[in-house]
Amino acid sequence: MPEELLINVNPFETRAALLQDGALQELHIARSSGYSYTGNIYLGRVERLIPGMQAAFVDVGLERPGFLHVRSMLPRTAVRDPADVQPLPDIRDLIHEGQRMLVQATKDPIAGKGVRLTTEVTVAARYGVLMPLGDQIGVSQRIEEEAERERLRTIIAEARCKLNTSMGFIARTVSEGIDAEVIEADMAQLLTVWNAVAAKRADAHCPAPLYEDLPLHIRLLRDLAGSALRSIRIDDEHTCRRAASFAAKFLPEIACRIEHYREPRPLFDRYGIEDEAARALLPRVEMKSGGFLVIEQTEAMTTIDVNTGSFLGGSRFEETIYRTNLEAASMIPRQLRLRNLGGIIIIDFIDMENPEHQRNVLRALEKASEGDRARLAFEGFSSLGLVQMSRKRTRESLAQQLCEPCPLCEGGGLTKTSETICAEIFRAILHDARAACSPGASEYLIRAPETVVDRLLDEDADHLAAVSSQVEREIRIQVEPCYGPNQFDVVALKDTGR
Repeated sequence: MPEELLINVNPFETRAALLQDGALQELHIARSSGYSYTGNIYLGRVERLIPGMQAAFVDVGLERPGFLHVRSMLPRTAVRDPADVQPLPDIRDLIHEGQRMLVQATKDPIAGKGVRLTTEVTVAARYGVLMPLGDQIGVSQRIEEEAERERLRTIIAEARCKLNTSMGFIARTVSEGIDAEVIEADMAQLLTVWNAVAAKRADAHCPAPLYEDLPLHIRLLRDLAGSALRSIRIDDEHTCRRAASFAAKFLPEIACRIEHYREPRPLFDRYGIEDEAARALLPRVEMKSGGFLVIEQTEAMTTIDVNTGSFLGGSRFEETIYRTNLEAASMIPRQLRLRNLGGIIIIDFIDMENPEHQRNVLRALEKASEGDRARLAFEGFSSLGLVQMSRKRTRESLAQQLCEPCPLCEGGGLTKTSETICAEIFRAILHDARAACSPGASEYLIRAPETVVDRLLDEDADHLAAVSSQVEREIRIQVEPCYGPNQFDVVALKDTGR
């Protein structure tokens, strides 16, 4: 499908939107704190070993220390299958506290955790990935034709001889069909980058960053450039010139597709990106048929519930369910990309009795996921009618980037009813009186929001009078407009004139 890349640049942030057939698929945001730590290389110091977890915390100069598991320290050829019963080496035999080491971020800080680290350092370019600490030659698994895989291996082997290096190198998917001269130039560029990292390491004070991946707009050009990318529109002249210069040097095939957006109407407004991004923060997603999805993100997983809503369908209920599930299966992968949801994902499709319908829905889900650049894995329908899938997570979701927990509900997503707050107020007064916490007090003052005060004076007026009689003190009420729905104060007063 034809793709468009829209880049909006402001002094305080850079945003990039990827569209397919005019529909928003991905939204990337980089602010003053940066876009992503993934791919960055650091000279770190082991801060603490956790033998029970076979892990270590490594200070890399960020707000929180990074997390390094023993599996992330093994060479790629030595990484065991999860079913392998052979024990992993003890992390205390590999590193010690205070040790300086070269590490790379593989996952951004998420939910209060530090970056995820590995000692298997790599540097990526357009057509290949350099593995300076290894010597193997690899080819992307997405290149299936064996003749092409062998051609790429031969090109890499010959280029390594010309460049006088034995470092490892992996050919990326986009290298399929690319001339040997282009791949060799890519490898030479990666070696230049690595030599700069090695030189910087020699003089660096630990902890220190040694290499940072490209800025957002350049990184996306590198990763997204291809025949499907028909146009790149950038609304900032300086950024546009920089992108065009990079493309002319490294991606000449897309240089002519970069253009400076000059219209007075904001770029993201022109393509409806602002409205689409706002809807991506809501849990409910409407479908064209009248059905809807409910997407809930938790720390451990994301759940997606499929509902028929107002969709009446045909005369057969089973057919209505089937059509709703098919539409949901085609929409869910786009929502996962747009919201950048990762980890374990549980989809609760509407129950289907026909096994063929289940297989078709699962195939539709996999088909709609083909354009996703993240690594995906699917499980079939469980006995409970649930589909489990996983999507590789390397950075925060869109909601985590743009939102924070509500201070009123403390992230619960719910507020207590006025009836519940009134009951809590009555309990607080009774507890204070029975425990004699306020000796000498002649009355209580309730300070609460208007909705709670209205209930105290109306539906709960009899309860208020009963509590006042039970504690043998007058109870006064005061509206606090600035209080949130869950806030209230009960104040014991000694002087009734105050």
